[in-house]
Amino acid sequence: MPGKPRREIPSMAYFDLVFDIPLQGNEVFTYLADAKGEAGKGKRAMAPLGKRERLGYIIGEKTELEAEIGEETLKPIRRVVDGEVVFDGDDINLARWVAGYYLCGVGEALSAMIPSGRRTGEYVSFPDDPITEKILEPSEEQVQALEGIIAEKRGDSPSLFYLYGITGSGKTEVFLRAAEVLLKKGKSVIYLVPEISLTHQTAEAIGRRFGSLASTIHSGMSPSARLTEWMRIRKGEVRIVVGPRSAVFAPVRNLGLIIIDEEHDGSYKSGNTPRYHARQVAMRRGSLSGAKLVMGSATPSAEAWKLMGEGVIRRFDLTRRLSGGAAPEIVPVSLEHTEGCLTEELKEEIHKTALLGRQTILFLNRRGFAYFYHCRNCGYELTCRNCSVSLTYHKSRGRAICHYCGYSILPPRVCPQCGSLEAGFTGFGTELIEEEVRRTFPGLRVRRIDADTTEKKGNLRETLELFKAGGIDLLLGTQMVAKGLNFPGVRLVGVVLADTGLHLPDFRAAERTFSLIVQVAGRAGRYFPDGKVIVQTLRPQEAAITRACALDVTGFYAAELAQREALNFPPYTRLIRLTARAREAVRADKAVERMAAIARLRLPPGADFLGPAECPIGIIAGNYRRQLLLRCPSMGGLHSAARTILDQYKKGRDTGVYVEVDVDPVSLL
Repeated sequence: MPGKPRREIPSMAYFDLVFDIPLQGNEVFTYLADAKGEAGKGKRAMAPLGKRERLGYIIGEKTELEAEIGEETLKPIRRVVDGEVVFDGDDINLARWVAGYYLCGVGEALSAMIPSGRRTGEYVSFPDDPITEKILEPSEEQVQALEGIIAEKRGDSPSLFYLYGITGSGKTEVFLRAAEVLLKKGKSVIYLVPEISLTHQTAEAIGRRFGSLASTIHSGMSPSARLTEWMRIRKGEVRIVVGPRSAVFAPVRNLGLIIIDEEHDGSYKSGNTPRYHARQVAMRRGSLSGAKLVMGSATPSAEAWKLMGEGVIRRFDLTRRLSGGAAPEIVPVSLEHTEGCLTEELKEEIHKTALLGRQTILFLNRRGFAYFYHCRNCGYELTCRNCSVSLTYHKSRGRAICHYCGYSILPPRVCPQCGSLEAGFTGFGTELIEEEVRRTFPGLRVRRIDADTTEKKGNLRETLELFKAGGIDLLLGTQMVAKGLNFPGVRLVGVVLADTGLHLPDFRAAERTFSLIVQVAGRAGRYFPDGKVIVQTLRPQEAAITRACALDVTGFYAAELAQREALNFPPYTRLIRLTARAREAVRADKAVERMAAIARLRLPPGADFLGPAECPIGIIAGNYRRQLLLRCPSMGGLHSAARTILDQYKKGRDTGVYVEVDVDPVSLL
């Protein structure tokens, strides 16, 4: 096929820019050079787009124009933001892959990859001189895992590895030793953690081990500080980068190893466009660079467990705690007939733990005081005016608040519908638990950590350091206490209500519940053999709960994968979720029905779709939400069908409707 006719304009330079805007047909825009002549491929620039001036990414430079582009129609770049190149061809290629896989624009992908700040001369890094800390002699299991990971690749042997082991079994030490080996070979390392604020112990261990070669990059930094670190990484001044999911894009030189700690964690999946998963991007980067990918968790994702069983990922087991601890005793306790939120069994163990001079962690995955307003007379429920969810009562603020849009009201004294006094908030959140604990154990030093108490910068770290130093007897909180905490003094963990997520209309609900219980139980008895976990539940016979209490990981995944296969859900199929949202329900309904009509004609053999249907949370922030789930055993045909559906839908798309695209969704709410 002949190429497009070109005309030579040797004295001129033209630049191709992409922008952080939803993909709509041609997404590359050509501009004339800026007045100062500073434009160049790999820099960011301000340029007119429509009636606005926007930040764009220069991904191409040329001296010729395609015949259909008239020079007289081109506008000049207004201003170049960067004095030096911020991204290179490898970054652009990775952005193109992200855009193709996650069905978004290249500009949207680059925006997610590259920090948005202006370059400064300041940066935060670890000390120049690595500090030697006392390191335990590695176990035979650790040595075997390390040797397997660092061995030279032979034939078709996978470069994907998994450290599967109970909490406290030494996964981090294997990660760090593997990183040391790769660094000595002149390679660079990316070390991903779920949330930097909750894994500072890991970050500090990396800092002590590798000194100024290591750096963190995360969203808690200012945009300028992040960009400064990004540039240091690009120049090769930093060779081991630690951070949450966005660090998977770090522009390290000569990448040799990517580590994903707590691989199962949902925070590795982005909730905004592009809705990438760091694990998928890491696999892509590893395949392109020949880097090894090592993951680890006590509760692998169902996808990883299946791939380990098939031999695609090589698994190493770590079966014992190295610091003297043992697997804790885990006891399920029914909440039925319990007044308040603490059973007698849990109260007794809290008292016993305090007498021993040890510490307790209480976990509940729900903040606030009470979360459900109900009238016993007429059945009225108090919901957000903007979202189809219940308001949560926060006693400290004296208001009922929506956790999705922030809407709040004063709690009604009587039922707004019938005027009955038989109405009020039920259920319990972390605020209510704190009140009951303080009332029941007035002599204990109690601290709560959740999104309400950690709004102020530094509060979370201060609380965790105080807890580690023994200044807190009982720490209670949400998921924050289930991740990355390693404290010698903890004897008891109480899961206040284990089934909060089991009723959610999501095929991953059981997996999340199982993982949370096992993970939070792992905080108990890490250094002593007397750890105990009390799991309070309204469903003591639920399989996810009984198997978590028995630490029966193999049994849980065998049953869960069998059910997923029977129901035709991941990891046996692939999903793409199309969500239409609009201010009017009728617009959202029409949009998703049109997409379904196209899907009926365009889906490949073996594929199907679920819906169209209202999302489980049907309204958020005043937007009505409707979804269509495309499903197929392989992603190739599904990608093509989704692109066709979106392209045809956009040709006659409804005004006032926004379509979200989520490839490989981890949540269907």
